[in-house]
Amino acid sequence: MKIIKQFLIILLLFNFSELKSEELKDKISKNIRCLICQGQSVYDSNSDFALSIKITIEKKLDDGFSESEIYDYLKTQYGEWIVYNPEFNKNTLILWILPILLFFIGGAIITKKLFIKKI
Repeated sequence: MKIIKQFLIILLLFNFSELKSEELKDKISKNIRCLICQGQSVYDSNSDFALSIKITIEKKLDDGFSESEIYDYLKTQYGEWIVYNPEFNKNTLILWILPILLFFIGGAIITKKLFIKKI
């Protein structure tokens, strides 16, 4: 009876780790851009490129790579553009600051237009 309990615990732990690996694979593939399909992630695409990236992600996870190591590997292979959420560094500074600047400039223009109409 004790052996059966241990076997069931091992089986449950194996299924949990497999489920966790599948969720991590989905998370990574949703954040990777398909280079063939415009505007689709690897998760959503069925192109040959997307299928090969899914297989690569699965193999890397099986080899024990972490999420950040897989992203680093894909960035070295295909460039920074493959990731939907780019890192904050000096090369992507304008990418992160531009939306904030546009928001403030647009707000200033709207505020100015409102005050000019009241005067």
